[in-house]
Amino acid sequence: MVLFLKKDNEKFIKWTGLFISLIAFVISLVVYAGFNSASPGFQFTHQTLWIESLNVSYFVGVDGISLILVLLTTFLTPLTLLSTWKAIDKNVKMFTFSMLLLEAGMLGVFISLDLFLFYIFWEAMLIPMYFIIGIWGGERRIYASVKFFLYTMFGSLLMLVAIIWLAVYAANQTGAFSTNLLELYKVAPTITRDIQNWMFLAFFLSFAIKVPLFPLHTWLPDAHVEAPTAGSVILAGVLLKMGTYGLVRFNLPLFPQSAIQYAPIISALAVIGIIYGALVAMVQPDMKKLVAYSSVSHLGFVVLGIFAFNSEALQGAVIQMVNHGLSTGALFLLVGAIYERTHRRDIAYYGGIARIVPLYSTILMIVSLSSIGLPGLNGFIGEFLILLGAFKSEVLGSWWYVVFAATGVIFAAVYLLWMYQRVVFGEVKNPVLKEQLTDLNQREMIVLIPILIFIVWIGVYPSTFLHMTQSSVDSLLNQIAEYVPLIK
Repeated sequence: MVLFLKKDNEKFIKWTGLFISLIAFVISLVVYAGFNSASPGFQFTHQTLWIESLNVSYFVGVDGISLILVLLTTFLTPLTLLSTWKAIDKNVKMFTFSMLLLEAGMLGVFISLDLFLFYIFWEAMLIPMYFIIGIWGGERRIYASVKFFLYTMFGSLLMLVAIIWLAVYAANQTGAFSTNLLELYKVAPTITRDIQNWMFLAFFLSFAIKVPLFPLHTWLPDAHVEAPTAGSVILAGVLLKMGTYGLVRFNLPLFPQSAIQYAPIISALAVIGIIYGALVAMVQPDMKKLVAYSSVSHLGFVVLGIFAFNSEALQGAVIQMVNHGLSTGALFLLVGAIYERTHRRDIAYYGGIARIVPLYSTILMIVSLSSIGLPGLNGFIGEFLILLGAFKSEVLGSWWYVVFAATGVIFAAVYLLWMYQRVVFGEVKNPVLKEQLTDLNQREMIVLIPILIFIVWIGVYPSTFLHMTQSSVDSLLNQIAEYVPLIK
């Protein structure tokens, strides 16, 4: 619809984009209201034959895990569109179109139950993100967007090979070439271990690049720093979760034996990522780069939770995906708000801004504490469940993973509170700031308050969200339960 609007009518285009993204949010709330969280299977499924010769269907549906990520996507998209109301002033029509196309791609990834359809959405989402970074980004935007594109493209081509291999294997077993995920779940346990290992690694590499898992993370800081604020929020809030979602939806149930075999190595990489991301964030002079490296650290926790193979850790991983989307998304919005006013992101430029912008400083404090994992705010719940689950994990078989991972929480407090102290407290180092800085306006408050509500809500009463995913997590673990004893 946005493509057919006249490009000189920018205000109308912005309102149209916001209205369409709000409709998507309302529809996702309707799905949530009708969702039966006690049922472990996929609900609201819709299947239509699409490519008859290949037996490929347009097959979509949600369970608790995908529904919570669909809600996160539709919740953040209108807020990011609203946050760019003043910041994006060139080519508004293309920007709004790209953001809505990106939302469609991300939602498609979370609801696809056909591997061919999943792959198409996975690739389609690359194009708008490439343009968002490449056209509306910072000085090194072309370098960052090409790097983002090449990394993701390389991983997804390996996944395509594995999808075809899996479908051909299913054809040999059942006589019908199929990319239907539910049918492949039944066939997958019969795959021999060596073939399963190759398929697992092909899928895993594609998702690990997207997460991004250490050492495949190098595209992320460039993409984050050069992307406009809206791009950074969606990238951190939703795009990175597609990698962790892929691990939960495909790697674990399709290749359980390989997943258990490689779990200790992958968990070790996750723990290295937790510590490495935190240490590198600690020395960043740029606020946006600091938040970008914190994502590498936080998503290490999610991967550790996924490969611990028990209910607490997996529940923690799913809720931590949402927590990271809210907390890091809010941090990028706050860095973007101050950047719009001063066009500077270097920490050394600021100091003492609590005297000038008290409301901004208060919200930055709450969001920073939620990102650290303060009890009572959302970050604590996810990290606590992940560490508890990893400690009890039979597959990992060592509590050293938890010992090292827990240091990431301490380091998070160091880099975020140190940044906060240097930016917000003390004397106003730069007199120019008194003229440049104004406190958060009404539009910015409308964007941030809903996120703050969920930061506190998940922290104080996480059952609302944990209850939604419990049946799906248990069902997934039951699917692979017979393979867990193999590790002993």
